[in-house]
Amino acid sequence: MNMLVDGEWRTDAYQSTNEDGEFDRQETSFRNRIEDDPDARFQPEAGRYHLYVSLACPWAHRTLLVRALKGLEDAISVDVVDPYRGDGGWQFTPEKAGCTEDSLYGSDYLRELYAEADPDMTGRVTVPVLWDTREETIVNNESKEILRMLDTEFDAVAEHDVDLYPEGYQDDIDHIIEDIYEPINNGVYRSGFADTQSAYDEAVSELFEALDHWDDVLEDQRYLAGDRLTEADICMFTTLVRFDEVYHTHFMCNHRLIREYDNLWPYLRDLYQTPGVAETVDMSHIKEHYYTTHPDVSPKRIVPMGPDPDFEAAHDRDELPGDLPGDLLATPQ
Repeated sequence: MNMLVDGEWRTDAYQSTNEDGEFDRQETSFRNRIEDDPDARFQPEAGRYHLYVSLACPWAHRTLLVRALKGLEDAISVDVVDPYRGDGGWQFTPEKAGCTEDSLYGSDYLRELYAEADPDMTGRVTVPVLWDTREETIVNNESKEILRMLDTEFDAVAEHDVDLYPEGYQDDIDHIIEDIYEPINNGVYRSGFADTQSAYDEAVSELFEALDHWDDVLEDQRYLAGDRLTEADICMFTTLVRFDEVYHTHFMCNHRLIREYDNLWPYLRDLYQTPGVAETVDMSHIKEHYYTTHPDVSPKRIVPMGPDPDFEAAHDRDELPGDLPGDLLATPQ
């Protein structure tokens, strides 16, 4: 796989699996924080920050969801890369549907922004990227940290009164996000990129054990942390919404479809139908990315036609205790 090495782009420098054939995700590189504190280097201000995302990427999708639910569209601008990622990495293809130019610098590739932020950087070029237009640098490229900053630090410039990390739930939210990451969020990748049968078997077994567990949990409660929509649901949603269309087939996670779960399937529809969520889902970008970008997994690069799950179908999740936070209650569904 491809990465920057001492600021130079290399196409042969990153090994995605370890010696046991297990998928090994590299740590993200930029970990600064935006804080609602007058002494902070990066403070929450409307118009100062910019997101670089892929609509195909579940990690970037998290940040778009929080931006939409909080009503930060006017405060934080966005550019969208091409869903196809070739040897040059994420690229800007404004002539392609759903994609944009790099509106800040006119770059051809996202790696140019990474090199601008750190000319000597060694590491992968990933999305999302939270960019500071004042200091002209990357603040952070770790999705769960960007998600948390957008949720908790931008209330003063947010249009919606929505709190996805409410007091009284925070320990549970943190635990759930950690609990679902390795077996589910990363588990689909561990399955799809495994280089050995044993690595694949272990990843898939852990994936479906975790899905079975959360299906049981959701039998009696509307959301993962109980009666409130939280960051934990955001982190679960971006994996589940891609599952039947991509991970089930492309990553060989074919033990079961999400549509075959009694509770996960209506839970997914409930989340999708939450005001602001559906607009962040671009299944054409999602499918093009996965089926064309991983030639080791899908060498013919053929994008399948189906299966087109009906995310708009009725559900009865609103009969369970719990409701949407703040201003989302007043938004027509």
